[in-house]
Amino acid sequence: MKRVIFAAAALGASAAIAYAQDPIVGNWKTELGDTAAIASCGSGGSGYCITLKPGKHAGRQIGNFNGKDGSYEGKITDPDANKTYDGSLTVSGNALKMRGCVLKVVCESQTWPRL
Repeated sequence: MKRVIFAAAALGASAAIAYAQDPIVGNWKTELGDTAAIASCGSGGSGYCITLKPGKHAGRQIGNFNGKDGSYEGKITDPDANKTYDGSLTVSGNALKMRGCVLKVVCESQTWPRL
């Protein structure tokens, strides 16, 4: 009986760990209405990649960020202009605020809702 209880507790703990994702992970709606998927980059789990799903730029990776717990720094690419900028992301609830800057002087922000 003790083995059954221990096994059930261990299984429950491992399931909770598997579902505990960073708040940035998921699908987001861009200002242009596209879906941007954010997931861990590669098998090493180092950082987070932003990939556009459907639309004109489907499959294109447009961002790479590092951080945790809702605050991230990295690079973001404007797929239409094909220009890459320094960026920061913050996640608050179901909103992702993105800020991209040129030389940390000229900046633009967008807010994407979670899908």
